[in-house]
Formats: sequence, structure tokens, C-alpha cells
Amino acid sequence: MIKLYNDHFQNYKVYGIPKAQLVIADIPYNVGADAYGSNPMWYKGGDNKNGESELAGKEFFDTDKDFRIAEYMHFCSKMLRPEPKGNDEGKEIGSQGRKSGGAPCMIVFCAFEQMMYVIEKGREYGFKNYIALQFYKNYSPQVLKANMRVVGNTEYAILLYRNKLPKFNNNGRMVFNAMPYPRDTETVKVHPTQKSVPLLRYLIELFTDKGDVVIDPCAGSGSTLLAAAQCGRNAYGFEIKKDFYREATEKVLNNIQPSLF
Repeated sequence: MIKLYNDHFQNYKVYGIPKAQLVIADIPYNVGADAYGSNPMWYKGGDNKNGESELAGKEFFDTDKDFRIAEYMHFCSKMLRPEPKGNDEGKEIGSQGRKSGGAPCMIVFCAFEQMMYVIEKGREYGFKNYIALQFYKNYSPQVLKANMRVVGNTEYAILLYRNKLPKFNNNGRMVFNAMPYPRDTETVKVHPTQKSVPLLRYLIELFTDKGDVVIDPCAGSGSTLLAAAQCGRNAYGFEIKKDFYREATEKVLNNIQPSLF
């Protein structure tokens, strides 16, 4: 099942969706009017010779300032499934060599400045443990005046879990917390902060099994749902903005093969 709702995640009870093994979302960065700072989209055609575009001095979304992370953490605390009972960690089962127990977790993409705030709020809602993640690109959107300063090519996320280590399908390999950010050259881009589907597939396969439930409370382009479908997972998402919901449904999720539902 793959389902995107044009609604706020606070209204989740209306839809009766199942509890998730993984909640993954790119929360608003609250960067305000500097959202496109150092991005070529600030100028018409990406060239400062053409003058400023309509995006100059604009925020990504008019809902950014209304995002309340406490409400988000409350949602995650309710919709992540309970941890398995018993102390069975350390016992390997299955061909993937994963640890039994399979506790759930969530991954929150956020701005660097938000990381400690996300960690602190997570603790308030029972997510006592975290792993900081970094995803490095071989390119940077900060091309304006790039020869005058160090530019950013990294995205950040926090993996949060309650007590037991999450389900971990690593096939016996070591996984570093700093990992490459693969380019996505296939998925239609409909959202300014759209994440790479290959990256989302990797994370979903790492922390869930086939048939597990993945939820994205801030679905945006629907890329998390697309990645989950490609991995054989069930996925549910919420997107409050009608335009993004429509484009995600028509341009991204319509590429899901019927056999994947």
C-alpha cells in the first residue's frame, strides 16, 4: 500500500494507518527569506547578469514558520511501533545477518543548526538515543561567489530511537555515519528540497524489511513513498500544500508500477 494524504500529519487518526517501522522526513529548515541564498535560482536563468528572479528574497514555504517540532515528535512517538519485548539483541537471524528484535527508528533530515534542537526534542518524547548522519555530495548548490568562501556540499540528518538498537540490515558490513549522497537523475523534481530517491532507498532498505511500514509526515514531492514502493515496503505520507500534493501524485507517484502496491 502506497498512500499520500493532502492533510496535516496531526490528523493521522482519521486515516487509520498502521504503525511504522521507520518514520523518515525532511522537516522545514526555517531559513526564511534566505532560502535561495547562494543558489543560482536567486537569478533569472541562474545567471546574475539577468537580474534577480521571483525567488530572490523568498522563503521556500509559507508554512515553514508554522512548523512545530513538538507536534512532529508527538506524532512519531505515537506512530512508530513499540519496541519488541525481551532482551534478544545480539542474536543473528536471517540471510541478511540482522539483529533480532528489530526496534523501530526515525530519521529527521534537518539543517545543521537544527541538529541539537531535534535531539533535545526527541528526548522529551522518549527517543533517548541518536546517531548523527551526514551525506556528502560531489557538487554544491552554493555556486554564487563560490570562489570567495568555502561552500556547503553536505546534508544532515539525525537518526533517533528509544532504547533498543533499530533493525539493521547491513549484510555484515560496516556503515559509516558520513556517506555519499547519490545524484537522482531519474525522478522528476517538483520540490525545492527534494531528496534523492537512491539515497532514500538505501536508508529504507537499511532500517526496514520488505512489507514493513514507512511513514513520511512531511512528504513534499512524495520521493520517500516512491523509494519505499521500489523497495517493496508499504508507505504513507502527509503533504499539507495542495500544489506539492498534486505534483507529487501526478508526476512522481504515478511512476509506481501497479505490481508494487
